[in-house]
Amino acid sequence: MPLPVRELCSGNENGEALPESIPSAPGTLPHFLEEPDDSYIIKSNPIVLRCRAAPAMQIFFKCNGEWVHQNEHVSHESLDEATGLKVREVSINVTRQQVEDFHGPEDYWCQCVAWSHLGTSKSRKASVRIAYLRKNFEQDPQGKEVPIEGMIVLHCRPPEGVPAAEVEWLKNEEPIDSNLDENIDTRADHNLIIRQARLSDSGNYTCMAANIVAKRRSLSATVVVYVNGGWSSWTEWSSCNARCGRGWQKRSRTCTNPAPLNGGAFCEGMSVQKITCTSLCPVDGSWEAWSEWSVCSPECEHLRVRECAAPAPRNGGKHCEGLSQESENCTEGLCIQDVERGGDIALYSGLAAAVLAVAVLALGVTLYRRSQSEYGVDVIDSSALTGGFQSFNFKTVRQGNSLLLNSSLQPELTVSRTYSGPICLQDPLDKELMTESSLFNPLADIKVKVQSSFMVSLGVTDRAEYHGKAAAGAFPQGTPRPFGAVQARNKAVFIQNLASISSSSELRSSALFGHLGGRLVVPNTGVSLLIPHGAIPEESSWEIYLAITQRESSLEPEGPEVLLGPEVSCGPPELAASTPCALTIPHCAHADPQHWSIRLKRRTPQGKWEEVMSVEEETTSCYCLLDPYACHILLNSFGTYALIGEPISDCAVRQLKVAVFGCLSCNSLDYNLRVYCVDNTPCAFQEVVSDERLQGGQLLEEPKLLHFKGNTCSLQISVLDVPPFLWRIKPFAACQEVPFSRVWRGSPRPLLGSFSLERFSPATSQLCCTVSVRQLQGHELLLHVQTSVLEAERENITFFGHEDSAFPAQLGPKAFKIPRSIRQRICATFDAPGAKGKDWQMLAQKNSISRNLSFFATQSSPSAVILDLWEARHQHDGDLDSLACALEEIGRTHSKLPDVAEPELEEPEFPCSRSGL
Repeated sequence: MPLPVRELCSGNENGEALPESIPSAPGTLPHFLEEPDDSYIIKSNPIVLRCRAAPAMQIFFKCNGEWVHQNEHVSHESLDEATGLKVREVSINVTRQQVEDFHGPEDYWCQCVAWSHLGTSKSRKASVRIAYLRKNFEQDPQGKEVPIEGMIVLHCRPPEGVPAAEVEWLKNEEPIDSNLDENIDTRADHNLIIRQARLSDSGNYTCMAANIVAKRRSLSATVVVYVNGGWSSWTEWSSCNARCGRGWQKRSRTCTNPAPLNGGAFCEGMSVQKITCTSLCPVDGSWEAWSEWSVCSPECEHLRVRECAAPAPRNGGKHCEGLSQESENCTEGLCIQDVERGGDIALYSGLAAAVLAVAVLALGVTLYRRSQSEYGVDVIDSSALTGGFQSFNFKTVRQGNSLLLNSSLQPELTVSRTYSGPICLQDPLDKELMTESSLFNPLADIKVKVQSSFMVSLGVTDRAEYHGKAAAGAFPQGTPRPFGAVQARNKAVFIQNLASISSSSELRSSALFGHLGGRLVVPNTGVSLLIPHGAIPEESSWEIYLAITQRESSLEPEGPEVLLGPEVSCGPPELAASTPCALTIPHCAHADPQHWSIRLKRRTPQGKWEEVMSVEEETTSCYCLLDPYACHILLNSFGTYALIGEPISDCAVRQLKVAVFGCLSCNSLDYNLRVYCVDNTPCAFQEVVSDERLQGGQLLEEPKLLHFKGNTCSLQISVLDVPPFLWRIKPFAACQEVPFSRVWRGSPRPLLGSFSLERFSPATSQLCCTVSVRQLQGHELLLHVQTSVLEAERENITFFGHEDSAFPAQLGPKAFKIPRSIRQRICATFDAPGAKGKDWQMLAQKNSISRNLSFFATQSSPSAVILDLWEARHQHDGDLDSLACALEEIGRTHSKLPDVAEPELEEPEFPCSRSGL
């Protein structure tokens, strides 16, 4: 029977209300046939909880530990026909308001309590929660670009919701079933994983989240599966393009294995390779002259023959046409019967003619001897022997000087020998000196005797023949002012007209190099690449390029770093030389290690920049030698390189080149002055020249060098001393100021100041003024402008350039200043360990190389790499005298050791020139 209301409201200590009396009739404990399930309230709709138990006299719900009033219960009673037990079913409604009003440590819950004659039973607790689903995803999938066969992982975190949302993936609005594709997995924490990307996996992917309340859709993520291009196999070498003589063969490959797709990278490297070839020329045969007629035969005939050997046919040439033998009657048709008599007459006639000829010859010889004996000596015209040759003298030095003559000769300092022979730049010792000594035998002790020059001491005819010839052009009056990449010690500079600067937008050179090596130069930029002898394998040819990135570099310096020179690429990057090549990059830093930290960076194939080394670092992978105006880098692998500098103090100086250009404006009375400030590198100035040529600008004054300090002070540009009553400045602003950061970081727009001057009368044709460029608390430059504003009266201003401007590529021995034979002799001597330190380390020290010697120690021939570095540093002057003096100093140093018993070397006849070291 139903429980009293008071019992349902009061309850015992356990919160349960018991009936006042328990029936004594026999029975069993209640058994639940249906228990309440966990439920979710959707929006404002109440939910229904049900219980069914047998045998049950009463069933009541308890929610959150409190009894639900009986008026809120809906009961139904029935009889189980199989068992005869009473079955009672009870249900209640739970509203959204009830759940929201409840505040407890747990979720809202309800359970059933059923009574029978034997006692009570409790059902499971059913939780009631308000269902919802937020709108925004906690993480939307992000688009990706992946290579083919790469892994794709798309992350998705659905919106917060109750119950938790289920996730489904769509591709191009179609559901993805991972059970049908083993390559796709969608079970890992709502993420979509494609183990190996295929081209078909490209598309738009969407993450769908849904629960009993709603569905939510994420942002679409675009996946692109790209294919990087791959080279096909090389084709067979083509036949030699020259049917006869020297030509070339080529082979090619295409970027089709596979072809780049969906933005994949194109193949890097060369699509065409060329090698030289030589085809043997066919030589047609030609007849020699006919032999003499043979004696007359008994048949009254004589013969003569000729051979096809002048020349003989070879290499597929044609054979001689015609007969190789002729015969004819030797008696003009009359055959004499008395053959013996005729033969005797011919024999006697021949003997008489022979005796007469011998007598005449003897008489002639006697008369000739008598005429010559009147002079007493033989007279020979020496001009026939010496014409076109020059003589040179060198003395045989004492034993031990392996660079001059064979050390096995006995010391005979008083004997002097003179050799006459042609001047040979590549190998001056291949002639007479080869008979005197072996050039390549290293000796244990070195004594170098320098006479008038290094070339004389090494047996070379004339020093002047080894120096680069200056290009044509007139030098200005007075002492030229140094600027740009022209070093003060450089003796091989020349002056060039502004109009000769190339207007090409691409700064690039390329050439085909072989085992002999050579030098590649980008004209008028100071950038060069030295490929040593032996860096390229024998019987191989590499097409090597050297290029400069113009305008803006892809390298973006971080923090206080600045780019100190051009971004230089050499390649192809997949090639690796067996001997370090020397790359020369100009820079604009006043390279003082107390004020600068300078590093070399290289661009990776992925386009990122990584640091290779610091110029002061000790490493065996690379070598950097910093000269005042250029950095020489020894490297085995090609690529893209750049110099980065970080100022350590405010005294760090960036060397800038200041130039003033001018031209008439559209208004014929106005004249424009433009002031440029660029890095002190030739390639930077060349860009300005190219731009000004397009605008019709004229260089008004030789560019000057400005030492710009890193003290954060700005730059001021002023126009002074403008002639009054003739000119005026528009719009009356004679001074302009440029922020420090724009100048210091090397703006891609090097135009820093522009002034407009107006002349009062068209008759005024001359402009004289001064342009002042000064840094506050720093250096000041004054550029004096004196020019004609009329086109016909202008004078071209010349400026300094390098002698390499006309020779972008030099191949073989002519690219090197040191002759091959002399170089081999030096290497053979200094590579061998010396007992007193006379080895390559001493050679390096005397050539101002004192750091990172471990790099040279790892080379197969340290001396050869040191000489390659010398070649790179002296490519413009070729000052072999400095190298000779270095060798002489080594000889003097060791001649003073106490255990050396040899006499002192003679002093040089002429002072040594050390301008190159």
